[in-house]
Amino acid sequence: MLDKTYRPAEVEARHYRRWEEAGAFSAHPESNKKPYAIMIPPPNVTGSLHMGHALTFTLQDVLIRYRRMRGRDALWQPGTDHAGIATQMVVERQLAERNLTRQDLGRERFVGEVWKWKEQSGGTITRQLRRLGASLDWPRERFTMDEGLSRAVTKVFVDLYKQGLVYRDKRLVNWDPKLHTAISDLEVEQREVKGRLWYLKYPIEGEEGVFITVATTRPETMLGDTAVAVHPEDERYRGLVGKNAMLPLVGRRLPIVADGYSDPTKGTGAVKITPAHDFNDFEVARRHDLPLVNIFDRDARLNDNVPESFRGLDRFKARERVVAELERLGLLVKVEEQVHVVPYGDRSGVPVEPWLTDQWFVNAAALAGPAVAAVKEGRTRFVPRHWENTYFEWMRNIQPWCISRQIWWGHQVPAWYGPDGGVFVEMTEAEALAAAARHYGREVALERDADVLDTWFSSALWPFSTLGWPQATLELERYYPTDVLVTGFDIIFFWVARMMMMGIHFMGDVPFRDVYIHALVRDARGQKMSKSKGNIIDPLELIDRYGCDALRFTLASLAAQGRDIKLAEGRVEGYRNFATKLWNAARYAEMNGARATDGFDPGSARLAVNRWIIGKVQEMSEGVASALEGYRFNDAAQAVYHFTWGTFCDWYLEFTKPILTGGDPAAVAETRATTGWALDQLLIHLHPFMPFITEELWEKLARRRERSLIVTDWPEYRGLRDAEAEAEIDWVVRLVSQIRTIRAEMNVPPGAPIPLLLKGAAEATRARLGRWRGVIARLARLASAETITREVGGGAVRFVIDEATGLLPIADVIDLEKERARLGRELAVVEGEIGRIERKLANQDFLAKAPEDVVEEQRERLAERAEARSKFSDALARLNAP
Repeated sequence: MLDKTYRPAEVEARHYRRWEEAGAFSAHPESNKKPYAIMIPPPNVTGSLHMGHALTFTLQDVLIRYRRMRGRDALWQPGTDHAGIATQMVVERQLAERNLTRQDLGRERFVGEVWKWKEQSGGTITRQLRRLGASLDWPRERFTMDEGLSRAVTKVFVDLYKQGLVYRDKRLVNWDPKLHTAISDLEVEQREVKGRLWYLKYPIEGEEGVFITVATTRPETMLGDTAVAVHPEDERYRGLVGKNAMLPLVGRRLPIVADGYSDPTKGTGAVKITPAHDFNDFEVARRHDLPLVNIFDRDARLNDNVPESFRGLDRFKARERVVAELERLGLLVKVEEQVHVVPYGDRSGVPVEPWLTDQWFVNAAALAGPAVAAVKEGRTRFVPRHWENTYFEWMRNIQPWCISRQIWWGHQVPAWYGPDGGVFVEMTEAEALAAAARHYGREVALERDADVLDTWFSSALWPFSTLGWPQATLELERYYPTDVLVTGFDIIFFWVARMMMMGIHFMGDVPFRDVYIHALVRDARGQKMSKSKGNIIDPLELIDRYGCDALRFTLASLAAQGRDIKLAEGRVEGYRNFATKLWNAARYAEMNGARATDGFDPGSARLAVNRWIIGKVQEMSEGVASALEGYRFNDAAQAVYHFTWGTFCDWYLEFTKPILTGGDPAAVAETRATTGWALDQLLIHLHPFMPFITEELWEKLARRRERSLIVTDWPEYRGLRDAEAEAEIDWVVRLVSQIRTIRAEMNVPPGAPIPLLLKGAAEATRARLGRWRGVIARLARLASAETITREVGGGAVRFVIDEATGLLPIADVIDLEKERARLGRELAVVEGEIGRIERKLANQDFLAKAPEDVVEEQRERLAERAEARSKFSDALARLNAP
């Protein structure tokens, strides 16, 4: 007998342990089943489960459980990313507690400390994924720094270098002056800060008293200026193009160049060009062949390329001194307060410096062409489709990819330098020494490059390196290309595009057939979650409070394509109540002897109500399968939700109560078997979304099961829909629903029975009413239910059902005039609110200034109020009908 209450905490750990021990998550590469593969986006080894993880891994698990049940050999490849900078910082903080630095230990010992940390503390995220119910093939777990993947990384680097696609160059990078490393754009946080805009005068060479004025938020960088740019069509400066300005404090000639980068509407329209410290200026310099003057060292202090009085100054101290000097010389025109965006390192929390430095780069443009063509030709498909445009935009404007980092934890660059700086890139040091000996004609000592590779470089190989490449493994042949990648839009460029480039280049085919891009999980008001706002929702806390299934179902049911998820705790609580509803329905079935029967043939049912629920199972199944095939997770979840809560629990179980307590043994037996069968089908279809409660009920509701639910076959139904039974029972549902709606709208007391009169009913309708009169009266709380041919007097509310008109005489149970007045007041309030919202949304000032989530909230409120207006209007119309 099922317990009275479902206790998720007890059930979840038990079933997950059983599944894992039984190998239920395992792929079988030797199988003759059709393969299906998903690569997990590897979470950082330092990570903890956040709501973004919860969404993406829930959706992946829904797909993998569904495909596994559909008979596919399903591989969900697990693993974690070594997360270079993040992991190194964790270990460095631990060392700091012991008053040590990584330099105190040296590289080898420090890397050993990181490995020790990884073994002791690096499993947090994988334990948390188990709590989410993620059915990953854990024995296949990989780590981006494990031996096999490290070999793949080295081979890719070496091959690309020898193909001329990896090279060393001096270019601008995002430099973190605290961590002393280049960082990727994804590790840069754009912050709005209150700053200033300084207007500076630069004298024109050879023209006494003539100046050109530039505006800048960073006056200290003027010491590295090599030009001034103006727009080619800006009449104010046309006569100055081709002349030189003189750089104050330095005395360097600055050519005045015409370039479209300069915006005549911003500042003065004249822009100081500092190519070594601004990405846009760097491009201007390339177009006009300007010199690059690097004025910062790795700490963002001024170096020897500036006048002596500024050398060694921190960039912000230098700013103060430069401004003071310019003011003393009468070259500071004015200063304006300004809010502007400054890039910060997301790990270090200090402003990032565009810095000219020697780094390793990938010729991404050469690799991007085939990756663009693959999407254009449909070999990889984005869902939703519009994300293809984002992908194309990034790929067509792709820049060289900086892949080196100045840290110690990561894949060390396999490059060695000879005594004259010659570079030898090989798989091993021995091969590099041999290559150097051939080059120099003698044995020489080599020094290895100290840099490590960008984490995204190893992640780009994930779809094939995890399957054993460069070895020709059975897994690689069977599961590559994978079927779908499920990920967020923010890493389309950083990860998706790079996997496409590497996969096509090294495997000759795309890494995945579909890319499903899910939206963001926001808070209940639609705001992005952040620590600073204090609105972060911890998925593990929700699991503790409401159970894993409730959180998973919430996320799936809200995962509409192209729409961010607004997550309120009340939603999760609501789906916890859904789990309770299912549990109670199962207990009811168990107490009434309704259980799945061996050999039950759903096509043999003779009672209309049983044929109806059997047909509804097929309808639900088709809806769930169609939605999952199209990655419409919300539609799939809602299809099984509405069937469970509405069709099965609220209608079928209520319809069949009189049968189960009646005196017809054949009808009782058929209804028990049908109820048990329908409940089983419900559990199968709900399992990908709510795996724990469904597995528990599957186990408890039958005397014995051949297999666990997780490995049970997904059913195929044919010919189970009975049009006649559906028409009849659907009619009963619609009739009862309309009566319930009217009772609620008119404030009819719940305990007050009212009569139903059906006028103009056809013979078939009269027959239906006769067959179902008792059920209709019980569910709609009717005193009687009759058909009539005569007219009736006032005081009856009218509604239409098919060809008939329904009348509910309610004058004896409510005051009609008071009800008309109440509905009129409600309608007036709603219309007033609609008017206010419409005026607000028509106000261009409001639309321009209000945050996007506030505008969206108003639109949603308007739709909700419009629905209320329709409801009150309909109710008034019914009351006023003759």
